[in-house]
Amino acid sequence: MNKMSQVNTKNTGVSVIGLGQMGSALVKAFLTKGYSTTVWNRSPEKAKDLVAQGAVYTPDVEEAVATNSLVVICVLDYQAVHEILDTVGSTLSNRTLVNLTNGTPEQARLLKERVTQLGVEYLDGGIMAVPSLITRSEAVLLYSGSQKAFEMHRQALDSLGTSKYLGTDSGLAALNDLALLSGMYGMFGGFIHSVALVRSEKVNATEFTSELLIPWLHAMMTTLPKMAQMIDSGDYKTKDANLEMQASLDTIGDVSRAQGISTELTDPIFSLMQRRVADGHGDDDFPSVIELLRQSTN
Repeated sequence: MNKMSQVNTKNTGVSVIGLGQMGSALVKAFLTKGYSTTVWNRSPEKAKDLVAQGAVYTPDVEEAVATNSLVVICVLDYQAVHEILDTVGSTLSNRTLVNLTNGTPEQARLLKERVTQLGVEYLDGGIMAVPSLITRSEAVLLYSGSQKAFEMHRQALDSLGTSKYLGTDSGLAALNDLALLSGMYGMFGGFIHSVALVRSEKVNATEFTSELLIPWLHAMMTTLPKMAQMIDSGDYKTKDANLEMQASLDTIGDVSRAQGISTELTDPIFSLMQRRVADGHGDDDFPSVIELLRQSTN
């Protein structure tokens, strides 16, 4: 172990590596809560405003890592993470690394394998928020990996928003992050199609959204827990509108085409419903289409 790796491993400060919009928001959150915060970025000019607010900038990433026992990294991608780790080497030893860089579950697991060989406690994280929400309860940060690290640094992590620990598998944060984004983009896609449809008759999009669409979506959200229970149990039978009935009513597609609106966003879901009916599951409820997505992996 080199000399630098032995510095200040029990202090209450934090080192933040990466000062993009999100990284800078993390630094401001730590400073607001009174944490001594050391920062590093490839482009030093990004640190100027943060230094004015109390952060300590060092041009040496190895020194930044050595200064505190808690190291938070938030950079462009995993390639950048590994390049930084190549530079700091064993300086990271016996520290906690919280990686808030976007990536895949497999990338998170491989990074854990790399750093745990140095005696590092590794936490992978997913930030379900935009930079302006950091510090607020609406900002949800997902964590997975070392439970010891999460419990040890929970107070500091809570400075960033609402912390949720998902388990010891370091890939779980990234998996749940991407699953939540999938739900978000599905909602956005439905929103875009619905607005395109009413706009074809010059209906005001703002009024439609606030007065009709949002209340409708809120009402439909109450059905999601029941759908989730069906998926967990594998029992998709229903007394309500079954798949055969729903799949045969592609009125959305018919009207969209008649109004000159593309059905690129709605065709995939109707295709899945029709395939499920063709496979003999017409009596099932809508959630059974998940069986077509699972393919052969499960």
